[in-house]
Amino acid sequence: MELLVREDRRRGAATPRSDAWLVWSLIVLVAASAVQTLVAGVAGVRTPVGDIVGALSFSAPVVLCWISVHRAAARRTELVLTALALSAYSLSGILFSLVYLVFAGVASDSLAILATALFFSFYPLVLAALAVLVHRQKGRLSWGVTLDSTVGALGAASLVVVLLGPSIDRAYGRPFSLDSFVAAANPLLDILVLAALAGVGASRSISAGRNWLMLVAGVLLFAAADIGFSLTGMTIEGSYSTASPFDLGWIAGLALMALWAHRSARPVPPAPAVRDTAVMRWALSLPVLATTAGLVVLLIASEIEVSPLAISLAAGAVVLSAARTTLAFRELRRMGDMRRQARTDDLTGLPNRRALYSEVPLSLTSGANRALLLLDLDRFKEVNDSLGHDVGDELLVQVGTRLTSHVRGTDLVARLGGDEFAILLADAGEAEAVIVAGTLREALARPYLLEGITLQTTVSIGIALYPSQALDLTGLLRKADMAMYKAKASRSGHRVYDTSDDSHGAARLRTLQELRVALAERQLELYYQPKVDLATGAVRGVESLVRWNHPVRGLVQPGDFLSIVEEAGLMNAMTEQVLDMALDQAAVWHSRGADLTVAVNLTASALVDAELPERTAAMLADRGVPASALILEITEEFLLEDRARTTAILTRLRAGGIRIAIDDFGTGYSSLAYLRDLPVDELKLDRSIVSPMKDDPRAAALVSSTIELAHSLGLTMVAEGVEDAEVYADLARYGCDEAQGFHMSRPMPAGELDRWLAERRLALTASP
Repeated sequence: MELLVREDRRRGAATPRSDAWLVWSLIVLVAASAVQTLVAGVAGVRTPVGDIVGALSFSAPVVLCWISVHRAAARRTELVLTALALSAYSLSGILFSLVYLVFAGVASDSLAILATALFFSFYPLVLAALAVLVHRQKGRLSWGVTLDSTVGALGAASLVVVLLGPSIDRAYGRPFSLDSFVAAANPLLDILVLAALAGVGASRSISAGRNWLMLVAGVLLFAAADIGFSLTGMTIEGSYSTASPFDLGWIAGLALMALWAHRSARPVPPAPAVRDTAVMRWALSLPVLATTAGLVVLLIASEIEVSPLAISLAAGAVVLSAARTTLAFRELRRMGDMRRQARTDDLTGLPNRRALYSEVPLSLTSGANRALLLLDLDRFKEVNDSLGHDVGDELLVQVGTRLTSHVRGTDLVARLGGDEFAILLADAGEAEAVIVAGTLREALARPYLLEGITLQTTVSIGIALYPSQALDLTGLLRKADMAMYKAKASRSGHRVYDTSDDSHGAARLRTLQELRVALAERQLELYYQPKVDLATGAVRGVESLVRWNHPVRGLVQPGDFLSIVEEAGLMNAMTEQVLDMALDQAAVWHSRGADLTVAVNLTASALVDAELPERTAAMLADRGVPASALILEITEEFLLEDRARTTAILTRLRAGGIRIAIDDFGTGYSSLAYLRDLPVDELKLDRSIVSPMKDDPRAAALVSSTIELAHSLGLTMVAEGVEDAEVYADLARYGCDEAQGFHMSRPMPAGELDRWLAERRLALTASP
């Protein structure tokens, strides 16, 4: 009882005073009945006090049950059935007492028949209450649960039939009377109740909370007393006494059922059913015990004569147990498949993040050196945005295939999500991890054929070492992630974690958030570097270069944030904003009559955007700027990633009057054949080729021949990185068309550029 009150207080609902005394009284009466039975057994006499205690012990559970029914806010049906069952049994006991004690069995046939009817109504009412409880959960019951229940019921019934066989035979062997009918029917009802309990107990999915155990225990104790009573043959021999020890079993069983009703009627919603481990094990063992009982009955039947009913029940239990075993194997196979699917990436078939977190901790317990490689594809978001997610998915599948083919069988390759992969190298230190990283980069850099499109991609790899750098998977992932972003920012391809990367990781996250705000609040600014005509010295155009006017850090150069913009997938948004600002400025210059071209750099994602030509034409038209005033610059690297798609888009741009320039010309490894096939107007010779020409004759020859090549193809040649007068003069002598660099002017805001242009025009006019 103290446990019940403590649980009430834990749930916030104390036992009401109106019925708490009944619960205590019931417990006291059960204890008093036990004492009375012990005294009657030792002394061999009954006392009036003992009879009163017995009568009260049978009546108190009934009173408590009906009070519980009155209090119940829900689930009243099973409570009413239980209260009716206890009432019928208690009333039958009173009537039987009148028959045997008051009337001494004389002239009491009608009273005895009524008592018998009430007695036998107890069983169907209890079974109906159990059926209601099970019916509430029928939606959760599978075929496996149903088979478990049936096997449990048949196995238990077959064993009880064998045990009660002699009692049934004795009852049927006597002339028919009320006593012989009770003696014969009582065991059969006990068999039915026990079979139902075994079936419910064998079902692992049926649970009505911890109160459920009170009901089951009460019915089981009641049936056990009934079976013991039947086995003694007291009714048949006419030796029944109200001081029988079996009274205590009946009283205790009824008390437990009443306590179940009392607990189930609480107004506070019951806590979710949580089955103890011991209860779960018992439920799992019941089908096995029931099957064993059936086999035992069949073995006994092979040696001695056993009731055909018992043999049939036992055979049914064994057959259904075999069917249940087959179903169990199927369920295990299905669960195994589900477990594999839960640990497998749907797209690539590689282990997923869940598998990584499951397997790596076990691998680390061996204490051997391990290396975790975290891989992230460069500019993967641009592939998805520009070519579609189906192409991006196919790229990920091929990346996964290449990764698995370039590692050992003992290494674990997993896809963490998106374009991020992880590889755990077994028995590997820093040197081995670096070698593997280089091999994987080379393997992934080879071209991919995706939906008829040839695509190249690169990968950034971060490396963390166990146990020198981290002792668990979480630490390894965090440090490999920081190293990977450092490798991405420096374009080094791969990097082993260093303690200095910690600050880099925090700074990167902070910068990324600030960049999102910068784009939203238009904190970006354009600086313009003039392009000078080497023949006349006049300025023909400018190249727009982005700067970030940070509210705290001041003017931030592009090298400090462009890589983060690209990694975060913000490059498209930034490019569109830069193009918007550049065309606004071009419109201002055009309205003043200044004939200046404005060059804007395009990224790979913009280059494969099918709507770029139309969108750019609309932006030009809105501002009244001629298309010839805009030059779009693309690097060789981007041109080679998807030749067919790039050619189609550049052709449409150029057909609209927009000029196309190849930036950083001479730094790629491509064939010059694309100069013949692509719609290009201008080549911009990279500073790495231009700067050495004054001290290196071979470099000068290379510049001269490149200029001749461009002119032979009808292209304009622009030299970048011109920083002194000697290089300027040499370029003019070689016939280069235009030049830009610090020798002429550094990049500057539009206002400063206007003043610089005015001063330069005056200087050119004044010069002879």
